[in-house]
Amino acid sequence: MVNWYLGVLQKYGEFGGRAQRAEYWYFVLFNILVAFALAVVEGIAGIFPESDQSVLVGIYELAILIPSLAVSVRRLHDTSRSGWWLLLGLVPFGSLVVLVFLLQGSDPSTNRFGTSLRPVAGLETA
Repeated sequence: MVNWYLGVLQKYGEFGGRAQRAEYWYFVLFNILVAFALAVVEGIAGIFPESDQSVLVGIYELAILIPSLAVSVRRLHDTSRSGWWLLLGLVPFGSLVVLVFLLQGSDPSTNRFGTSLRPVAGLETA
């Protein structure tokens, strides 16, 4: 799981190409775990007790904003959609549509965003 996370960070601002479903969802899962851990640490340490919001989590989320957008765009590319579909999340219930797109399987063929990262069944080489 850490390899998926570090792989996304290495492609920090790379909006071109494709990202497999596992790459995207492991990145999301790792971010949730890190945010939870930071919130717990902040609560135990008593950092900014008067704030209702976690300052450490806010800083972390700001730090991973660009990689998160980049991997989301690459994930949409893997489903043969433009990254502009992310803007649909700005309208009511548009986030649900984007979520469905992100959950869909990869386009197994080569599309305008690159070749598939998954091997097609029956075409693997020994």
